Amino acid sequence: MNLSYKIIILVWLLGFLFFGCEQKFSSNKALKIFRYNEHSNIYSLDPAFSKTVANIWGVNQLFNGLVQLDDQLQVQPDIAQSWQLSNDGKTYQFLLRKDVYFHKHILFGKELTRLVVAQDFVFSFNRLTDAKVASPGGWILKNVAGFKALNDSVFQIELKQAFPPFLGLLAMKYCSVVPKEAIDFFGEEFGSNPIGTGPFTFKLWVANTKMVFLKNANYYEVDSLGTHLPYLDAVAISFLPDKQSEFLQLIQGNIDFITALDPSYKDEIIDLNGLLNQKYKKQLYMLSNPYLNTEYLGFLLDSTKTNSVQNSWLRKAINYGFDRTKMIRFLRNGIGIPAINGIIPKGLPSYNHLKAYDYNPEKAKTYLEAYKRETGDKNPEISINTDGNYLDLCEYIQRELAQIGLKVTIDVNPPSTLRQLKADGKLPVFRASWIADYPDAENYLSLFYSKNLAPNGPNYTHFSNKTFDRLYEESFRMMPLQARYKLYQTMDSLLMSHAPIVPLYYDEVVLFIQKNISGLKANPINLLQLKWVKKA
Repeated sequence: MNLSYKIIILVWLLGFLFFGCEQKFSSNKALKIFRYNEHSNIYSLDPAFSKTVANIWGVNQLFNGLVQLDDQLQVQPDIAQSWQLSNDGKTYQFLLRKDVYFHKHILFGKELTRLVVAQDFVFSFNRLTDAKVASPGGWILKNVAGFKALNDSVFQIELKQAFPPFLGLLAMKYCSVVPKEAIDFFGEEFGSNPIGTGPFTFKLWVANTKMVFLKNANYYEVDSLGTHLPYLDAVAISFLPDKQSEFLQLIQGNIDFITALDPSYKDEIIDLNGLLNQKYKKQLYMLSNPYLNTEYLGFLLDSTKTNSVQNSWLRKAINYGFDRTKMIRFLRNGIGIPAINGIIPKGLPSYNHLKAYDYNPEKAKTYLEAYKRETGDKNPEISINTDGNYLDLCEYIQRELAQIGLKVTIDVNPPSTLRQLKADGKLPVFRASWIADYPDAENYLSLFYSKNLAPNGPNYTHFSNKTFDRLYEESFRMMPLQARYKLYQTMDSLLMSHAPIVPLYYDEVVLFIQKNISGLKANPINLLQLKWVKKA
């Protein structure tokens, strides 16, 4: 095939994918293309750099790992068809499937495709810890003592100490398998020339404009009827940076779904009860699900520094002093769950149903008076540090706390500045959030372990409690799942009794989907899973 003919074919394919024309294949079958916009852009399709949601969504269509999570956050087989764990909880042996192949590709002038073997995981995991690669996912293997291929079908990982949530870590896209020969060929350009094992293969990337994936006809997974996944023929991604434009593209039918809410269209698409507005019900449907993201205010409890929030009476007064339910309804149109239970969000099975801080202005006033008597501070005042995205929430809290007699000022910083000041321990009160890296409550409780003090760890509040530390370390022991969940809840309740934070709300994943799309689900980790999606 000469070059000019190839260009003609490519232009035809692009027109087909980008403009959704109604042409047919020679088989008389309409091409099923799933289209979405990525306003945050994608900077790499290399799993080693799957840090942002945008990158993760793209990587998830192209790559597989040893295990995967289902929509209930349970670990399921992926390339590993089964695994065994030693009695001490330190050694995992994974038995690999024998029908998973890397995508067909041309390297060094030859078309290659081959079976995935255990040595491929050795290579892929070594990349995560390679200083030259500088993957932001290297921390996943911090507790790993070693790993090796026992043969082509068995991959072994040995931990330094038992860590029950480890399988959930392996489900992260950082741990996807990549072929060594492709890394050798593309080097640092692998991220824009990805070769994986996933349900779709990489076809095209026009920077800041379009990205195209095509169906992997050799993908191993099948549905309950034995039909090979995926059902779609292609995925087309656009990169409009403006969320209002993204919303208009949805309404015009040019993309198949959007996720999350933006102030520019929030009141247009849903009502104050968090329901889809009537005018869009013929075209769209809406899905929502608890999201593993807790939004909160943090207090710096560094005993070497003097500030009003060192006093627990004041911290508890703030916790009782504003109505979270009203805040969610009027500022977020009902999207979100009032956080009256603790740091562990509702999307996790260890969610703590014990009520901690509901709205109680009289109790808030009583606690504030106790603070005044104990400290002699007759005119208490705090300053909340936030970024512009959460200014409305902080202003709401400011107005509510004024009614109990607490003066609140608000300092707005750029997000990068806020992160740095928070890590350096320079903010007595700060707005923060924690999105789980893996589906286990340990991820949230680690924020309060005394050996994780910022800037060397995620303990930005500098909370330190011997009982909490002992329970946290005990949670690493091998124990029945329900026993560990109960331990997590005990730790969460202990935290709330000391009030190092003010939980604001547990976030929710929200999807707005065209009615001709089925099989697209909302899940607590907000992972876009397209292999099950159908387009009528």
